[in-house]
Amino acid sequence: MRQLRKYPNRRLYDLTDSIYVTVEDVRKMILKGDSIHVEDSKDGSDITRGVLLQILADQESEGHEPVLTNRAIEQIIRFYGQDFGGLVSRYIEQSMVTFLEHQDQFRRRMREMSDLNPFNFVRQAMERSFSDGKSNTSTPSEPASEDDKGSG
Repeated sequence: MRQLRKYPNRRLYDLTDSIYVTVEDVRKMILKGDSIHVEDSKDGSDITRGVLLQILADQESEGHEPVLTNRAIEQIIRFYGQDFGGLVSRYIEQSMVTFLEHQDQFRRRMREMSDLNPFNFVRQAMERSFSDGKSNTSTPSEPASEDDKGSG
């Protein structure tokens, strides 16, 4: 987890790498998979949510399509102060985790499919379709003997 500190001049300092960073730098950290924790330099309070919400607002102001619609945000606002607000929060978080897991599975399967050699894929399908469970490693059969011809 990246530890950041926000100073009164609105500058963010990355305590992990000992450098000043911009909100855009923080967005890139998150895109790489890093989690962040931001504290206020004055009182040490946790202001991570404010920074994350700022990143969301900046993304939308740059023209990116909103992930959260106005209707969804209104519904979330209505959950504040209700007894089951924490339940909704956990539900939304778990839904996102599940969505990302399914997305990863889909990408992995698509990669596996694209890695397949189409000729091998067709050959394997044909072998499965026409195979009677025996291996085809035998040599061609010899002509039938006279004894075999007479019986029948």
